[in-house]
Parts: sequence; structure tokens; C-alpha cells
Amino acid sequence: MPKVHVFARDHINTDEIIPARHLTTDVEAELAKYAMEDYDKDFVRRVKPGDIIVAGADFGCGSSREHAVWALRGAGVAAVIAPNFARIYYRNSINNGFLALECENIVETCMDGDEADLDLGGGTITNKRTGQTLTFVPVPQFALDIQKAGGWLEYMKAREEAAGEEQHA
Repeated sequence: MPKVHVFARDHINTDEIIPARHLTTDVEAELAKYAMEDYDKDFVRRVKPGDIIVAGADFGCGSSREHAVWALRGAGVAAVIAPNFARIYYRNSINNGFLALECENIVETCMDGDEADLDLGGGTITNKRTGQTLTFVPVPQFALDIQKAGGWLEYMKAREEAAGEEQHA
């Protein structure tokens, strides 16, 4: 069962998600070593594949670097849930097949280390400790398709291949 890592402050910027001094690579496994380093030095030791970050409003503000998404995904984070996101971070998340879910009152509902059940189809997250369920803004189907493909480039390649097969059929 995924665990929740709560970063309750609003306006966590991309420099806090992945400090600029580590932007010497685009390899997710390398970036993952430094995810959230300036906010919480122990985060990468605690996070496990499939875990969820719960954050305050305007998560991912600051620069437009995709590295912020890559670092979290590389660390095994399955999704970030916040009341809202900086627009460029949100779009980078979609383009990279990473879940950025908008959910009011999420920070008030979770404590660090809680287990949570994320139901994408139902649009809910349930805190297993409290039993409380919140509804998040539905993920558009195109974003789910991009996530399933592994990102925008992979999604477009698959569409082009399918169109090519249709033409040859």
C-alpha cells in the first residue's frame, strides 16, 4: 500500500524539488538521488516505489524544468496530490506521463506516513488510517493515455504506428 509523504507548505518550487546544482544530467535514476533534498534530506531514503506526495498549493512553481518531474518519478513517486499546481509543472507532468492530481483539503487530511488508496478510475484517494475519502479533479482521458504510454513522445509514436498500420491494412 502506498505511503503518503506530506510537504504541507504552499509554493514548493522546482529548485526545492530538484536543486539546480544537480541539473547536470537528465537520467532519472541520478536525479532521484537528490529529489526534495533541500526541503527534506531524508526523503529519498524513505520513499518507496508507488508512494504519493501530498503538497500545498502551487506545487512546482518557479522554473519550467522537466527535471522536477523526472526526479520524483525516478525516486518512485507515483503521484503528487495538491490543491493546485503551477501551470508549467502540471503540463510537464502530463507530457512525461506523471500524475499531478488536484484535490482540495488534501494536506489537512493526511499525515506523513499514512497509507493511502488511490483510485484513478473513481477519482478518489482514501486515507487508510482515518478512512476519509476525498475526490480529486478527474484526470482527462488524454492525460491517462499519455501516462499509460509512458509520456508524450511515446504516446505520439504509438499513434503514428497505429495510423501506419491502418493505412497498410
